[in-house]
Amino acid sequence: METKVAIPTDDGNTISRHFGQAKFFKVITLLNNEVSSAEMREKASHQHGAHSIEQGIHPGQLMVDAISDCQVLISGGMGTPAYARATQAGLIVILTRLSSISDSLDGFIAGKLKNDPGLVHPH
Repeated sequence: METKVAIPTDDGNTISRHFGQAKFFKVITLLNNEVSSAEMREKASHQHGAHSIEQGIHPGQLMVDAISDCQVLISGGMGTPAYARATQAGLIVILTRLSSISDSLDGFIAGKLKNDPGLVHPH
């Protein structure tokens, strides 16, 4: 079974503490719980206080659309609107205090990575 996991990051190794401000998604494809490929994707960003609309689409929607082929999103934290958009798009969202992409992925594969809803912050 194939599963694609998206992780917001600036460097490809560390999970961004805030979903909206990360520069990239690291998208990891798992095949039968083993890494079969990984890629870095540029992502739209959203800065606090910025309410710009790009081509009539909210930046938060652009971020979720960029990973529409993924089933799981692992992040270090996100605002309530982004969390709602991601879950409404059908993503399994796991918020973690771990900073290492590798450690988080290992925990996810082992079924031990748990969602920390305290990392959703209100806007």
